[in-house]
Amino acid sequence: MLNESRHTTAHSGLPNWTRQPNQPVTYPRMFVVSAVALGASRSEILQRAGISAEILDDPAGRISYLQTLQLFEAVHAAIGDTALGFDTGLRLPLTAHGNLGYALMCAPTPRDAISILERFWHLRGRGTLMTVNESENNLFFEIEPEVPIPPSLREMMFSSILTSMIRGMEFVLPMLPNKREIWLCGPEPEGYRNRQQQVPGVRFNMPRAGLVLDGDSSWLDEPLPTANPEGLAQALAHCERESALTETDNDIARQVRAHLVLDQNGYPSPEQLADNLCLTPRTLRRRLYEQGLSYKQLLDDVRRRDSCHLLATSGMEVQSISELLGYADPANFTRAFKSWTGLAPRMWRRNNS
Repeated sequence: MLNESRHTTAHSGLPNWTRQPNQPVTYPRMFVVSAVALGASRSEILQRAGISAEILDDPAGRISYLQTLQLFEAVHAAIGDTALGFDTGLRLPLTAHGNLGYALMCAPTPRDAISILERFWHLRGRGTLMTVNESENNLFFEIEPEVPIPPSLREMMFSSILTSMIRGMEFVLPMLPNKREIWLCGPEPEGYRNRQQQVPGVRFNMPRAGLVLDGDSSWLDEPLPTANPEGLAQALAHCERESALTETDNDIARQVRAHLVLDQNGYPSPEQLADNLCLTPRTLRRRLYEQGLSYKQLLDDVRRRDSCHLLATSGMEVQSISELLGYADPANFTRAFKSWTGLAPRMWRRNNS
């Protein structure tokens, strides 16, 4: 339970989504583990944050972003050193990031992994915005708070995120450029020197926070040793479903798109979708209509997405792709595909495979 009397005033300006239970407990729990390893009292941290041990210990548990901030405040009060964030990042392997982490491991190339990270960042990084900027010899993953937070919490959170990111990259990317740096906006914390051997290459008092990779960018298109097409398809499907479940009821279009996942039987029918979303078919149609949408429009959107993916990454014949997508007549698929891309499927494949 939240201790509202203690925290409401300090965070009264935060938007409503920060009060929804859309944050995995994985990360805040690891902050507590790191703090306890340095001598802090777990029970005192949880009491100060107003969070029960039962919630934090549930592997599938979720708390709100507001509760996460409250826990970070309690951890910082107990330790007093934002360098704790580096400890937390070191404790978070790629597998700690759930379906998203598995999808990144299964991606065919680093460039594909980056695209997946951008697409599903909100599953694990809600409260933090990430943008990726690529130049000829430089790749910069910039992060910034989605809502204003105190500098001490920002530095502790960002040092954890960026340390975890670079550790995950080093795990799956043997071709990663040797020159890589973590940038943080705040001053060097007191405890960083004790962690410098484990987290080298950190620059403080920088104008932006992020992860910098310098060097020839050709490594972005090299095959990953952990690539797994079947595992990737499963992980992406789970990410889509997780994305739908973390959205509010008002975003019905995103929820429908997340559940319109192609399998060997094609796409779910409107009735199956409604059942998956715990709605009646009539209510589903009404909610889509209120947003100026229909099942057919959203189905066309995912058919376009999946057709391009299958043409670019699989050896399936165009007719087989057409049948899998639910077109009884391949000519109808060709007409639809040309309306989406301006090219016939075979021509598009030659240009993009």
